[in-house]
Amino acid sequence: MRRLKCLVAYDGTDYSGFQVQPEQTTIQGEIEAAIRRITGETVQIVGSGRTDAGVHAYGQVIHFDTASTIPVEKWRFVLDNQLPPAIVIRSVEAASSDFHARFDVKMKEYRYCIDNGLVPDLFRHRYADHHRHPLDEARMQDAASRLIGEHDFTSFCSAKTFVENKVRTIFDVQVKRDGQFVWIMCRGNGFLYNMVRIIAGTLCEVGEGKRQPEEITAMLAARDREQAGKTAPAKGLTMWEVFYE
Repeated sequence: MRRLKCLVAYDGTDYSGFQVQPEQTTIQGEIEAAIRRITGETVQIVGSGRTDAGVHAYGQVIHFDTASTIPVEKWRFVLDNQLPPAIVIRSVEAASSDFHARFDVKMKEYRYCIDNGLVPDLFRHRYADHHRHPLDEARMQDAASRLIGEHDFTSFCSAKTFVENKVRTIFDVQVKRDGQFVWIMCRGNGFLYNMVRIIAGTLCEVGEGKRQPEEITAMLAARDREQAGKTAPAKGLTMWEVFYE
C-alpha cells in the first residue's frame, strides 16, 4: 500500500460541503467515487479540514492509501479526468505512511472575499459576498488585529457546534482592498464552526461604522455568540492554504 498526498481545489457552490453525507453530493464523495472508478478500490480519503456547504478551497490537502501501481506522476491526470469540472487536483505526491492530512496540520489560512462595489462583479459572484455599503478597511484592520493571539472564540463560533474547547490561536489577520474587493485573510492553528464567517460578518459591521474596533476585545471576553456580528455567507469563504512541518 502507498499513501498519496493531494492538493485539491474546488468550487463548493453546488456541494453539501467536503465530508460525505447520506444522499448528498459532497467533495469527499466525488473524489472517492473517482478513485473507485480508476482502481476498483473503496478508499476513504482524509482531508485537512471539513469545509461547509458552499465554501470553496484553493489549497485543501487530502491523503489516501492505495494498492494501485499507477505511477505517482500520472495520478493527477487520471483523477482530474474522472472528476467534475468544479473539482481540480492541483498536485499529487508520495507521502510517508505516517503522514496525516488532518492531524499533522500546523496552520491554516482562510480567505474571505467581499465585493464592495456599487455594482457586483458578475464573474465573481460565486466567490465573493456582495456588500454595497462602503467599507473602511483601515477600521476593519484595527478590529482584526485584536483577534490575534490565543483566545476563547466562543463568541465567534456557531452555537450549533459540539466542540467543547473553543480556544484557538490566530497568528495573523489581514484586511486588504484590491479595487472593489476587500479580502480578509486569517491564519491560525485551527478554526471553529463558522468562525471565519462570523469574523468576516463582524468586521463588515466595523467597516460600516456600526461597531467600534475596540469592541472586539469585549466580544472575546463575553464568550457569547450574541455579542459578535452576523455570519457572513458561505460563498465568500475559501480554504486557501494548509501548512505542515
